[in-house]
Amino acid sequence: MRNLITCLLCSFILSGCGFSLRGNYELPESITQLRLASSEAHSALERALRKELKPYSIEIIEQSAQAQPNALNVYLLSDTLDRRLLSLFATGQVAEYELIYTVRYELQFPQSDAQLVEFDIKREYQDDPDAVLAKSRELELVLSEMRKQAANRIVHQISISQRSLANTPLPSH
Repeated sequence: MRNLITCLLCSFILSGCGFSLRGNYELPESITQLRLASSEAHSALERALRKELKPYSIEIIEQSAQAQPNALNVYLLSDTLDRRLLSLFATGQVAEYELIYTVRYELQFPQSDAQLVEFDIKREYQDDPDAVLAKSRELELVLSEMRKQAANRIVHQISISQRSLANTPLPSH
């Protein structure tokens, strides 16, 4: 009984201060449709974003389909991976890179101007010239994780932008 009371007290304190688990973003129920478009058809980032949006029960509309006027528009402009040299082996071969995954997209809510958003996700990656095949597979996994993190960040930005728009009064004409 004492453990139950302690557990309940802790959960009330955490929920009262605004704590929420990382990656648990509340999207408003007013977002029922989302038009998702990409400069590159069926890109890996687009697939990751679709997967990230699945639990929210939002209808994802293709670029060419007709959407309701209150649909949110997300247009993935570009996603690029750059490498920056961090260190070398004594032989002069690359030992470590910094991977920089840059994402640019446009977010447009109904009755508002489009927002251009750009962000970077950085990771360190150790290379090994003696294990080329294993390292190429590891690079694919790291890039996949970076795309998942980028999709999560886009959902987070949608949540933040929606909240700020809800708190801003619409201009009267």
